[in-house]
Amino acid sequence: RDRKHRERECGGLWTGRMQAAVGAGGMNYSQFMYGLKKAEIELDRKVLSDMAIHNQDSFKALTETARAQLS
Repeated sequence: RDRKHRERECGGLWTGRMQAAVGAGGMNYSQFMYGLKKAEIELDRKVLSDMAIHNQDSFKALTETARAQLS
């Protein structure tokens, strides 16, 4: 039971981190995830959250890719 609870808490934390990073680029989280899906980029929220913190240049490139797919 507690493992499931911890997973839910971590998922919310990862989503919040991505929302902050994507929001700085002028998009929202749902647009970002939809753009990645259209670009056929399959990364989970944990990896994306880690990239938003530690590899900001790579995350910015993903944001631009997602934005290009929405146009």
